[in-house]
Amino acid sequence: MAVQPEGAPCWADAMFPDPEAAKSFYGAVLGWTFGGAAEEYGNYTQAYVDGRAVAAVVPPMPGQETPAAWCLYLASPDAAATAAKIRDNGGETLMDPMRVGDFGTMLMARDPSGVVFGVWQADSHEGFGAQGVPGAYCWAEVFTREPERADAFFSAVFPYSMMRMADEHVDFRVYNLGDRTVLGRMRMGDDFPPEVPPHVNVYFTVADCDAAVARATERGAVLRFGPMSMPFGRFAALTDPQGAAFSVIDVDTTEGEMPRMSPVS
Repeated sequence: MAVQPEGAPCWADAMFPDPEAAKSFYGAVLGWTFGGAAEEYGNYTQAYVDGRAVAAVVPPMPGQETPAAWCLYLASPDAAATAAKIRDNGGETLMDPMRVGDFGTMLMARDPSGVVFGVWQADSHEGFGAQGVPGAYCWAEVFTREPERADAFFSAVFPYSMMRMADEHVDFRVYNLGDRTVLGRMRMGDDFPPEVPPHVNVYFTVADCDAAVARATERGAVLRFGPMSMPFGRFAALTDPQGAAFSVIDVDTTEGEMPRMSPVS
């Protein structure tokens, strides 16, 4: 796939205390196969669907005790310039732009509301080799307790326009690049325990949501929500056996009418 435009989701990876267990779990649930571990890059291991790169897993660095979590990367034509915009708009860079061989340049950041995300300036590694097919990335949503701060930040750092869902009971917006919707943003309510931090929830496509949930829970995952059918597809939210949250969605099984959205000035 071609290099994604600025602000578009372009890659996802996760750090796991036990990467071999993660490979076994996601291989069974999402049908992933894996390449060899790149020792020069901390045993970074890419996952594939039909020979196309869709994600990666990596062990923690020595001495690092980081909870397992999925990280979404947003595309940038200039990681250094994006890092400056992140800092200028109240965010922080957790890892300054770092060149990764001839693959590209990455940085890690946190928005003012506490959401951690990555930025990727592509070189030879353009990002997802496939999207929206079974086993591949499909969608992501920013979950935050401070939606106003998140909206202001992301729309200042990236060229997003926003639309809000016309439902007074749900504080949900989408971030658009031109006429393409690339991210969702959901306000975290009282149904989220205080210990659940703001985060980006990553969705992976599956052919059958219920079957994917069964495979996941049989292998130690915890079902957090669903399965539920909506106009966008049938989806479920899970936590994998090592504590990383993710969702699965069958985009072909839909129910109901698309919600009304209105522009945000």
